[in-house]
Amino acid sequence: MAKLVCWVTLLSLVVFCNSQSEEEGYCTSAADQLMCFKTTLDETNEGDALTTGQGQGIGDIANSKTAGPRGPTLIEDALHLKELAQFDRERIPERVVHAKGAGAYGELHITSDFLEKYSKAAVFRNGSSSPLFLRFSQVAGELGSQDTVRDVRGFAVKVKTEEGIWDLVGNNLPVFFIRDARLFPSFIHTQKRNPQTHLKDTNMAWDFLSLRNESTLMLMYLYSDLGTPASYRRMNGFGVHTFKLVNTEGDSVFARFNWRVNQELRNLTAEEAMGLAGKNPDYLLQDLYENIAQKNFPSWTFTVQILNADEAENLHFNPFDPTKVWFTDEIPEYEVGKLILNKNQNNYFAEVEQSAFDPANMPCGIEPSPDKLLQGRLFSYLDTQYYRLGVNFNHLPVNRPVNKVIANSYRDGHMNYDNDGGMPNYNPNSFMKASALPRYKESTYRLDSDIVDRHEPANDNFFQATQLYESFSETDKIHLAQNLARDLKPVFPFIRERALKNFEAVSSDLFDRLQQIL
Repeated sequence: MAKLVCWVTLLSLVVFCNSQSEEEGYCTSAADQLMCFKTTLDETNEGDALTTGQGQGIGDIANSKTAGPRGPTLIEDALHLKELAQFDRERIPERVVHAKGAGAYGELHITSDFLEKYSKAAVFRNGSSSPLFLRFSQVAGELGSQDTVRDVRGFAVKVKTEEGIWDLVGNNLPVFFIRDARLFPSFIHTQKRNPQTHLKDTNMAWDFLSLRNESTLMLMYLYSDLGTPASYRRMNGFGVHTFKLVNTEGDSVFARFNWRVNQELRNLTAEEAMGLAGKNPDYLLQDLYENIAQKNFPSWTFTVQILNADEAENLHFNPFDPTKVWFTDEIPEYEVGKLILNKNQNNYFAEVEQSAFDPANMPCGIEPSPDKLLQGRLFSYLDTQYYRLGVNFNHLPVNRPVNKVIANSYRDGHMNYDNDGGMPNYNPNSFMKASALPRYKESTYRLDSDIVDRHEPANDNFFQATQLYESFSETDKIHLAQNLARDLKPVFPFIRERALKNFEAVSSDLFDRLQQIL
């Protein structure tokens, strides 16, 4: 019996040691993190006494100061009050969208000179390498939601270039539900909880989506197995929006950016996803963390599609419409670099939860297009970071730019510990040297009535959805119909009929399958 105990103990030690990487206190198994931390302290003898945030020693963490052995806690027990006050303020407002996520650090390596002729941005120079932070997320889910439920997945990349931060905030699917940011708050409300019952309400969702049939292509993607990815490491990423690139001569083209996964693309069936949601609600988060800890570094190929002004003008659909795909057989895709993730966060809250993205963060040479949804995001994302984190969120290490020159008139506000010393807090001024960075100057493009008006032009919202459906295998078609029918079944009949009419415009075969199941 004693020998058996010894062998079990030895085996446990071997398993634990295998879970610990070469990095100090860094475990390859998330479940062993605390033991890894303890082992580090045991090796270095760096165990420290407990202190308050102000550095005072804490002698007794378990007992408050009372008036006698059975008396009430005294107000003079400052350590007790600090403990409670700090706890009461631990949480910040969660993101309204993309609340739950996972993140990691990495690098973007540019391996081609293809983009140099189109953009003056230094990040695109052949041979350049830029540090980055990438946050994956659920779009509609709340902070405690299950990782594997059917949802769009965020793919937000913060590239720290020598000319400032570039935030390319996209998703794992190439299009979106709506094309106008005016509808974004309403759309997100339908994905959240009913304001009276506080329950998820499929009638809200399908009512809105069936009234806005530009969502049809996105629904086809979402209700295929692409809506339940098996891993953050095994899904593509897309910038979704159309951007404008400007070169040193002031010439401009339009572009879309994509991240093509280098691992095997893998998805879950609806049944597999629901099973995992019950067994491990943090499945995707754990999978990403442990694979990076085990040095299985995931990577993506960075690609770009280009349209010049004439091509954009003559394209048979609106190239600035985020509900439309730029199919690669029409608009070629060029490989320009590689993204690799190679380091986990040290503290989830400080680095993942407080990471802040803003699509308006574009180095000189990258600009917005007339994409109406993108235009709305240029305001909304920055505004939400001010609400969640305060006006000085860029001072946090995960959000801080790496370029040497940071000069502006921003001052003060909550949590500002830098404040730029004696630098003048107004511009222009006569006391600062000219910046070494390129002057920020936007290019110009013609704003005609097709861009600045408020009416919705005639638009075929189904032809690309038809092409997608026809490209599916028989198994994919069966899964799509089953997944859609499962969600549509409890929906009010008049809403369901409207949704079915939209899918009938995609394919009579899809419509017949849905009718048969329903």
